[in-house]
Amino acid sequence: MTEGNFVDYVKMNVQSGNGGKGSMHLHREKFITKGGPDGGDGGRGGHVIIRGNENQWTLFHLKFKKHIRAGHGGHGSGSRSSGADGEDVYIDVPLGTVVRDFETNEIIFEITEDGEEKIIVEGGKGGLGNWHFKTSTNQTPRYSQPGIPLEERDILMELKLLADVGLVGFPNAGKSTLLSVITSAKPKIADYEFTTLKPNLGIVEYRDFQSFVMADIPGIIEGAAEGKGLGHYFLRHIERNSILLFLVPADAKDIHKQYEILLDELRRYNPEMLDKERFIVISKSDMLDAELEAELKKELDKTLPIDYMFISSVAQKGITELKDKLWKMLND
Repeated sequence: MTEGNFVDYVKMNVQSGNGGKGSMHLHREKFITKGGPDGGDGGRGGHVIIRGNENQWTLFHLKFKKHIRAGHGGHGSGSRSSGADGEDVYIDVPLGTVVRDFETNEIIFEITEDGEEKIIVEGGKGGLGNWHFKTSTNQTPRYSQPGIPLEERDILMELKLLADVGLVGFPNAGKSTLLSVITSAKPKIADYEFTTLKPNLGIVEYRDFQSFVMADIPGIIEGAAEGKGLGHYFLRHIERNSILLFLVPADAKDIHKQYEILLDELRRYNPEMLDKERFIVISKSDMLDAELEAELKKELDKTLPIDYMFISSVAQKGITELKDKLWKMLND
């Protein structure tokens, strides 16, 4: 998944189909007098249905589809023949897609399971033909029902990545490097801030052919919850991660303070994020010799409120231990 193909926000107009008209028809056949009403029903208009697809990771395929139209129901005809139902339209979306009403911003529903289907606009019901209205006192009704009109609405679809582990950290903390080492993903890596402009996903292979999903979220800076930097736009992707893995580089001036700033941004964006499992890794620890690491460990034991681990993605230090730790957290 390349940065240019990652789309997590789409607006579109969806419209169902009109219900078909019921038929106002009187039976006409040789040697049969006064055949009576036999108008058939109109067909149902097509629905627009949103369907979960676990093989999709982005909304890119919907980026240029601004209008979705379902088919109209066919009209009824004689001999009680019903009209054909309008064609339903399916919109496949990745798991973790939230569908909102554009006018009110209200959440309509969320798609979280493969194959899950939700109707976003229902097709109009077909009208009844005149044979339904025959009674003992009205044996030749010369009327039928029109079909129910279509539904139309503007919607927003917003993707929130479903990943087991989400990487949280300041720009240039080593998140992309870790993802490239621990998974087969190939995120952009460079020695400057905001290298990652879009979230990246990778599958971490574990023992006995087991695996879990890790997401690299663009770097957060202080004030991200208020809209500063890039991180505020992607904070929603962290909401769906089971574990938040905080990365703080070993050369940071104050590791505990950096962790508190990151935690505060998450708190201000959505306080419920603090209920998630959290773990800290001190990245780029290949820059530390054994003595410096020991001194830093003494200090961190006093200040950091949660477990932590020293790793180096470049030197492959602590990577296996990190996998073991994350797997244990996920399965506890």
